[in-house]
Amino acid sequence: MLRRFQIENSKIVETADEKAPVLLYINPDEAEKRRLVETCQIDEHTLNSALDPDEQARLECEPNHIAFIYKRPKNYSGNDQLLFKASTMGVFYFGDLLILVAAEDTTLFEGKQLAKVATVRELMIRLIYRAIFHFMEHLRIINTIADDVEQKINKAMENKYLINLFTLQKSLVYYQNAVNSNGALIEKIRHNASRFGFTQEEMELLDDIVIENNQCYRQAEVYSNILASLMDARASIVSNNLNVLMKTLNIITIAIMVPTFVVSIFSMNVDLPFGLKEHPAFWLIMGLGAVAMVGFLIFWKYKKW
Repeated sequence: MLRRFQIENSKIVETADEKAPVLLYINPDEAEKRRLVETCQIDEHTLNSALDPDEQARLECEPNHIAFIYKRPKNYSGNDQLLFKASTMGVFYFGDLLILVAAEDTTLFEGKQLAKVATVRELMIRLIYRAIFHFMEHLRIINTIADDVEQKINKAMENKYLINLFTLQKSLVYYQNAVNSNGALIEKIRHNASRFGFTQEEMELLDDIVIENNQCYRQAEVYSNILASLMDARASIVSNNLNVLMKTLNIITIAIMVPTFVVSIFSMNVDLPFGLKEHPAFWLIMGLGAVAMVGFLIFWKYKKW
């Protein structure tokens, strides 16, 4: 699917103009891929890499354009079961034309990072800037979910919440790899600034992006280390909760068995001792069973088991 955009009053707006300076291809079909390869002379391998979520960020300088692939958070859905992944996006810069290729539809031009854009070249830089903040937003969400899961583990006796923590830790590993890959790409863009023709303001923006990306990576690293260090403790809590439950069940079982033992003695098919008759014997036996159970509970509490 092809969507066209242009810059009006420093805003990115969608347009139907075929000469629009920004073209966004969302999961292009074979005909659109062939048009990009044959008409725009985009390398087929680079184009396919832009649609591969496992591809690393990289920069390639072609004769008539500059291409790079960067990482951005994948749209999260409930079916992902707390697994956050990164996706890729291809950017092909032709000077006055910017072609974007993505595997999924997404709100690409939202956020304060894209609130004011002057040129196509600046838009190319701010797309990476927006991806960094998108990662940081997801990191805050992951941290909030992790705190909620940790509180539930304190009372849990099953593995479901531990599995959720493992999934969140796996997500942080994905994000660390993606953010680190973007960092290497940004450095390559800075080293090839003359090919892009960046202005002084755009170079300063790149410097800010480097700082923000480093902060994002450190934040992901801190969250990952915290989860990793707490996993063993949380597993021990689940095991301890199970032990407490088994202890409680043992108390209940033994408390029931003691009066049952007393009653079973008097229920044997023999004459009752002490000259007991039928009706007084019933209440006496029930009383002995109750006394036996109370005595056992007092003994249990005295031993502090």
